[in-house]
Amino acid sequence: MSIENEQHSGSSDATPGGYENKRRPGEIVFTLVLLAASIGLLWNAYGISGFEKLSAPGTVPMAATGVMVLSVLIILARTVQLKRVMSERLGKHILPWVVVIFVLMLGGIASLLEPLGFVPTAALFLIAGVKILARRGWGFTFAVSLGSLLLIWLIFRVVFTVLMPEGVFPEAEIVQFFRDLTKSGGK
Repeated sequence: MSIENEQHSGSSDATPGGYENKRRPGEIVFTLVLLAASIGLLWNAYGISGFEKLSAPGTVPMAATGVMVLSVLIILARTVQLKRVMSERLGKHILPWVVVIFVLMLGGIASLLEPLGFVPTAALFLIAGVKILARRGWGFTFAVSLGSLLLIWLIFRVVFTVLMPEGVFPEAEIVQFFRDLTKSGGK
């Protein structure tokens, strides 16, 4: 299964999907999800201070989310009226398997980051991602994945001293070991 997009030449145009006056697969569902999210944000904005007065803290968020809800309703009304493009399929042209897999992998990262820590979770994600996208051997996959992870870790943890969830990897001890080596002058 290829990962290329055979629909477009790579150039950009003002018409989403390159179709004028047609609806691509999944557009109505996507618009309904946007509407639900906009209504949820409007409700949260209302919860800030309600309709107390124009100078209340929730007025601007309610106005912004109100515009979002109105905009999505207009888009939904227009989208429903369009005829569907029959030459495209949701699973092939709009949401291919590789996108679904990576969305699931990102969900996995979110759930594993706290218990496992950054290094093991990122290693699993990079190994799986490189294997899926590159379709090369395991030697290449591990070399690229673990080399990238080492570079990321060195830049963020050692150079910029960004604290990352430690989990099962003894990251602090490793960093301290190398700091002790450099402080003692190799004695």
